[in-house]
Amino acid sequence: MQDNRIAPPARIQRNVLAIGERRLLNWLCAHMPAWVKPDLLTALGMVGAVLIFAGYATSLLDEDWLWLCMPGYLLHWFGDSMDGSLARFRHIERPRYGYFLDHSCDGIATFLILLGIGVSPYVRLEVSLIAMIGYLLLCIHAFLAVRVLGEMRLSYLSAGPTELRLILISLTFSMLILGDKQRDMEAMTGFDWFVGAVGVVLIGLFLTQTFKSARKLARIEPPAA
Repeated sequence: MQDNRIAPPARIQRNVLAIGERRLLNWLCAHMPAWVKPDLLTALGMVGAVLIFAGYATSLLDEDWLWLCMPGYLLHWFGDSMDGSLARFRHIERPRYGYFLDHSCDGIATFLILLGIGVSPYVRLEVSLIAMIGYLLLCIHAFLAVRVLGEMRLSYLSAGPTELRLILISLTFSMLILGDKQRDMEAMTGFDWFVGAVGVVLIGLFLTQTFKSARKLARIEPPAA
């Protein structure tokens, strides 16, 4: 019989909150009811992403709708972090299915969150799209590294998805407190500069990691004499 199992890639996770977050996730996995399945958690994470989008989008009507983003971020973290953790904890991994579904949902969630920020009255859409491009470029690098290097990088510059969510939550609180709206979008706001700077950093990280990975691969596979 053909063995369809695949070896999992080495997980590289050096973000600031990694150790504490892993302890919390392990505790949650140990106390999770049997009826809770990884696919249910993935769906819960997507519900969170929809709530985040709705909170930003409806802030066009009233800034208090931004509060909807807060439970959205919590649900998104819980579902996105717990689905794979629970599968590994229970030894019920489906490597190909889980990898495909999880990262497909990550792409959709990222699109919803940054689109929501871009249609809010706080950040220009084109600025938000720069951040989206940067994040998705890093995702592309991570996916390529799994194939050619056998490693899954989950953090850059000591930051991972959880730290990024905390940054976005802080940004949302700033929107509520400062109310730096530019509904006519005739001027760049502080939020525009911040989100744009994050996008530029992400694009820069992609270029740097691409160069480093190409050099590493060149050493592994030197050109023929």
